[in-house]
Amino acid sequence: MQHCFTYGSLMCEDIMSAVCGAQSRFVAASLDGYRRRPVVGQAYPGMVPAAGARVAGVLYLDLPESAWPRLDRFEGDEYERREVLVRFEDGRTETAWTYVFRPEYAARLGEGEWDFERFLATGKARFTAQYVGFDTLGDEGAI
Repeated sequence: MQHCFTYGSLMCEDIMSAVCGAQSRFVAASLDGYRRRPVVGQAYPGMVPAAGARVAGVLYLDLPESAWPRLDRFEGDEYERREVLVRFEDGRTETAWTYVFRPEYAARLGEGEWDFERFLATGKARFTAQYVGFDTLGDEGAI
């Protein structure tokens, strides 16, 4: 079992549970040295390295092994899974996996910061409708 730092649509427990096929405990966390940017034409963000920046997110604890192939399929080719050191609100740190936007797709990223509150207000329903079926992801499943 390993931890997963999320910073976009997967910060929503209902979406994360559907994608993983399991529920996990979670806590607020942040990741230094990265920036969250909007993906053009999409409701979700991409995260890229950025010196001096910090991304607030959610750390899901002790995901089962069965969740990782499902997460990899959900994230797709634009993201690579990377091990990072995340920070809890009390300053402690923990190693986790996260999904970083691949440099070869950088042209798909918009300017500015992606806004989670805006996603909840205006993008989550569209995202969920667009990705109906992510709760059936498996080793052979597809969106």
